[in-house]
Amino acid sequence: MRAIARTHGVSYHTVKDALGSAWPQKRKEYADRGSKLDPFKPFIDEMIRTDLNAPRKQRHTATRMYQRLIDEHGLTAVSYPVVQRYVKQRRSEIAAEMGRGPATVFIPQTHRPGEEAEVDFGDITGRLRGELIILTCFVSECRSAARPCTERR
Repeated sequence: MRAIARTHGVSYHTVKDALGSAWPQKRKEYADRGSKLDPFKPFIDEMIRTDLNAPRKQRHTATRMYQRLIDEHGLTAVSYPVVQRYVKQRRSEIAAEMGRGPATVFIPQTHRPGEEAEVDFGDITGRLRGELIILTCFVSECRSAARPCTERR
């Protein structure tokens, strides 16, 4: 077992467990330990909520929020990218909660399908210089009330 462990670069206990059962043991589950940003999240969320009503030029950037956390709340153990990712995620979530999310827009078609144009795709198999090839074919036909077009390309 020691030779197998050396050859494959694993521990003796791993080889012993593998010989005992073909299926690996379940991994130990660890409790969620949270984030060092957790105590500061309510303050960030409040800044984002107040920014929804502020003029565009007066809103907090993620950099400004990070500086305020350092200056006003003594943030030292959290890096800027962690704050930046949280702000980016929460901005859209809070805007949706406050009813200011992106608008879902649907524009119905104003013409009947197939009235203006028809398009068809297809494959054609043929021989070119004795070699069997597959050609992709695109065929369009336009139908306009002003000028009927019967030409196929």
